[in-house]
Amino acid sequence: MRFDYHTRYRQGFALLRHRSDWLSYGLLAAALLALPMLASTYLVGELGYVFILCIASMGLMALTGFTGQVSLGHASFVAIGAYAHAWLMAQGVPFAASLPLAALISAAAGLVVGIPAIRVSGLYLAMVTLAFAIVVEQIIGMWRGVTGGYMGMMVETPQLLGLSLGSPRVFYYVCLFVAALVLLALANLMRSGIGRAFTGVRDSEAAAYALGIEVNRVKVGAFGLSAGITGLAGGLMAHHIGYLTPDAFTLLLSLDLVLMVVIGGIGSLRGAILGAVLISLLPNAVAALKSLLPAAMARQTGLEIFVAGLVLALFVLFEPTGLNGRWLKLRALIESFPLYRRDMFRRQKTYMKSERNR
Repeated sequence: MRFDYHTRYRQGFALLRHRSDWLSYGLLAAALLALPMLASTYLVGELGYVFILCIASMGLMALTGFTGQVSLGHASFVAIGAYAHAWLMAQGVPFAASLPLAALISAAAGLVVGIPAIRVSGLYLAMVTLAFAIVVEQIIGMWRGVTGGYMGMMVETPQLLGLSLGSPRVFYYVCLFVAALVLLALANLMRSGIGRAFTGVRDSEAAAYALGIEVNRVKVGAFGLSAGITGLAGGLMAHHIGYLTPDAFTLLLSLDLVLMVVIGGIGSLRGAILGAVLISLLPNAVAALKSLLPAAMARQTGLEIFVAGLVLALFVLFEPTGLNGRWLKLRALIESFPLYRRDMFRRQKTYMKSERNR
């Protein structure tokens, strides 16, 4: 059984506090680095796409999980990042410069949405972001001179220092590097004063105002940060797809991102990654499920959406804290064994923000 006794102030802010954490994450990093040498090309390509979804999920977590602002239109920021990156590369901008520039363009779009959106919250904010996603999809379809319209837009093969990054195994390492960089950046951000301001605004705006936090500025900044990270994922997704069309960035992608955040666990970067892994595996699980179903049921459309909705409902009913909450309970059970008690893992009542003022 392990107890945390801090002898220095900064020990409470360490990313990895114990040697076992360093060992486990080191083994995970080594396994991810060695996997392309052992796995098939198809599996490596699918894992690269999982890393892209992890980046997009962490981007939405920065907005919904850390500041409590609901968005149903984050597919629009993925699309902006993808098309901006593809257009910049078509103009001769190198890959190493076009990818962060695409993220900045997407962040600017997030600021454009965030400034008027801070006047509303909850369901109305979700409607605003949904309307923005519909507008972006129409603009992409109509702006043929830049995006190619509904005919689509070819994405050039990425190159870095004269070396091609188009190979699935090389692109896997690129996605892994960017995902690790985003994870470390957000983890350090949440340990800073800005991260505490994010969580303060999420938990209680009135208390944040009382503590001197500029709530509106924090909300707008969270929108820009979230859109920038999601646009970064969009730039990588452009290379994974290879040919961009508006059909690749529909409302279904936004709903998938929301599912990743909710199922993974609100307010946790680990949850964002676990949720992205689970949702990315759903299509393969549904394909395997169809082979076991009768032919009449297997031919029905919308089975994937039904399974995603069922998984979400089960998590909301039986595990509201998501995959991250289940992992924390399992880790506490292992660490406290054999001194654990049943009451330690009994779910406590949680209150909505509207119930705290009653």
